[in-house]
Amino acid sequence: MTIHPAAALLSLMSDYFHLRAVPPSALRNSANWMQRLFEDDWDAVRERIGRHREEVLDKSYLDHELLYAGAEVVLGGLPVYPGDHDKPPFLLLTAARANRVSAYLGSADFEALWLVVREELLPRHGGAVAEREARGVFAAAHRDLTAFYDQTARYGDAVVKWIVH
Repeated sequence: MTIHPAAALLSLMSDYFHLRAVPPSALRNSANWMQRLFEDDWDAVRERIGRHREEVLDKSYLDHELLYAGAEVVLGGLPVYPGDHDKPPFLLLTAARANRVSAYLGSADFEALWLVVREELLPRHGGAVAEREARGVFAAAHRDLTAFYDQTARYGDAVVKWIVH
């Protein structure tokens, strides 16, 4: 099931969207357990990012979602709701679904994706005069997400996603 941007997600756009690889044997179907996955300090997060075990998108994660048109790269996954219903749900991609996302990204043509959404994205990212910079930011995130999902698929891991304050 794909989760599309909802009012709860839109209201939290100043937060960061985290994607974390998790071995299937370690997964727990518990919102409390999933929340603890994202409670590490930034040094630990940066270390995992460097190993392609975690990825972080800034407040423009919904714009990155546009780039991939429902391919579950950013949003998408099975929702697991925290006890505090004021918080957005965790999104869980099984290892099989994460593998499909990896295959999609591995074959995706960034230039083609960019051309489809550039007219919609540019006004929010400095307009035509800032296209080179905006395109560069999205291209870098695309490379990072591709590396993250590639590593995740090679390990056979699942992905847990969440908006973190």
